[in-house]
Amino acid sequence: MPSTLPRPEYPRPSLMRTDWLNLNGDWQFEIDAADSGLERGLVERELSGRITVPFAPETELSGVANVDFMEAVWYRRTVRVPAAWSGRTVLLHFGAVDHDATVWVNGREVVRHRGGFTPFTADVTGVAVPGEQAVIVVRARDSRHSPQARGKQSRQFANAGCLYTRTTGIWQTVWLEPVGGVHAREVRVVPRLASDSFDVTVLLPANRPGHRIRLRLTETYDHDTNSPAGAVLAEAEVRADLDLSPQLTLRLPEGSARTWSPADPHLYGLTVQILDAGGAVVDEVRSYAGLRSVSIDGNRLLLNGRPVFQRLVLDQGYWPQSLMTAPSDRALAHDIELGIAAGFNGARLHQKVFEERYLYHADRLGYLVWGEFGDWGVDTFGPAGDNQQPTASMVTQWLEAVRRDLSHPSIVGWCPLNETSQILTDRITQLDDVTRAMWLATKLADPTRPVLDVSGYAHRVPETDVVDSHDYEQEPAVFAANHAGLASGRPFMNTSPDGGQPMSAAYRGQPYFVSEFGGIWWVPGADDGGDSLDRSWGYGNRPNGEEEFYARFGGLVGALLDNPDMFGYCYTQLTDVFQEQNGIYTFDRSVKLDVERVRAIQLKPTAAERSG
Repeated sequence: MPSTLPRPEYPRPSLMRTDWLNLNGDWQFEIDAADSGLERGLVERELSGRITVPFAPETELSGVANVDFMEAVWYRRTVRVPAAWSGRTVLLHFGAVDHDATVWVNGREVVRHRGGFTPFTADVTGVAVPGEQAVIVVRARDSRHSPQARGKQSRQFANAGCLYTRTTGIWQTVWLEPVGGVHAREVRVVPRLASDSFDVTVLLPANRPGHRIRLRLTETYDHDTNSPAGAVLAEAEVRADLDLSPQLTLRLPEGSARTWSPADPHLYGLTVQILDAGGAVVDEVRSYAGLRSVSIDGNRLLLNGRPVFQRLVLDQGYWPQSLMTAPSDRALAHDIELGIAAGFNGARLHQKVFEERYLYHADRLGYLVWGEFGDWGVDTFGPAGDNQQPTASMVTQWLEAVRRDLSHPSIVGWCPLNETSQILTDRITQLDDVTRAMWLATKLADPTRPVLDVSGYAHRVPETDVVDSHDYEQEPAVFAANHAGLASGRPFMNTSPDGGQPMSAAYRGQPYFVSEFGGIWWVPGADDGGDSLDRSWGYGNRPNGEEEFYARFGGLVGALLDNPDMFGYCYTQLTDVFQEQNGIYTFDRSVKLDVERVRAIQLKPTAAERSG
């Protein structure tokens, strides 16, 4: 029978265990307008309201639907820990809590975490006792006055421009699970296409004498049962009592390699077991792996050694009734299917770290992804007027995101920052330091993928793997002329609006793409001056009819497809989001345009394909 819990699926598809307890659903809830709840005893007493987790209190699906500012919010839930978990380590996981979270269990503080986009875990062994009740209390602080990376969340009361309703508190799944004292804290999978193998690193919290790690790679991964399936292709075993990050290599038999790509998103099954000194399994996780490579050849970005033109779409990951939380797991997959139907082969995940299950669906559907951080909300990071200084927590949160997602084959690039804005001078600034720190940290955490230092505007890292620009010019001929200089090593680069001062270091021939363009403002059936137009916006002037939309869209897309030195593009955007009505689909994912016409325009051969 289907579960009545909201978001009942296991939330971490790259590291799945059989035994777990979903804590979504009904929780006690209270808004703490002045952030005085700790002094008023909210850790100890019952709370005054109710909420449906994992939906944020601003959303309709939460049952609260309060869109005013909330300086702090509190949650309370009593749960009985299964008695069968006795003798095991008990972990309490949070997918994401916006923004600063403190968690108490049975009155004892068990974890603190800063950052609204990334997961965290508390070891509650000995505090939450199997067979007994445990009271979980969460306080989430989300001040609009503090410097924090908030992505597209508005610091005004109402939505405005390209900023949207805020998300406060718990917005991803909460769950408990039992593990062994020695268990797989993380499993990092790195494909090595050159040798038809996978390097697998298992991160452990501790070591025990005689413990071992055993890996098993199977022919395929069964998405219906979420399990490895088919014949075993490779196995490996290593001691787990010598270091905290044992690494093993799984090599495919000769002739059996099958690469992952949009045309064939094949996934192998992966099982990780930890055995004690007597050979008993004390921890087992199920995962999967895709065999693919991402490389650079001059100004070409290659997938599995071959150029694949990246027809990307900007995806902001908002829904009308649930904001940043997908209303269902099916909704995550549906957005990818909508993108593919319109002719896109991937997405730039914009100003948000998406739920990990989105990446799982991208892996199985063959959808290329650029991972991004929601850095808007600090000084020179995002809309003018924020005037909040970047902090070290930005690097911390971004590294948490990269660490969580680096095993997903669908991710083909990283971009930690978006539209940082600063005129290039002869002085090194704080923005320069932060940009370089984010780039270096990303390369250190994952040296296997290209890293774009910042999407649009102020490129400050000379050795950035990729360079881009944002260009919302609406006249196709002017747009094409903007990008004609790429052939001679003079690509279009964003300049400051006040006088056109340069903001980027010199270009040195890296792969280049226009990572934001289009954004055509289109509201079907709306007459000029009508209410629906007063409440909406997009880039440039509205087309005079739907046929003009296709002509403009075709002209802009064609200018990039016809440019032989461009490796891809990213069109703004997949869906309308509140007042920003420039999507291919409406906010509720209804049909807005003739998707087949949009698809046909995009699937025209590129200049390189025509010449090769």
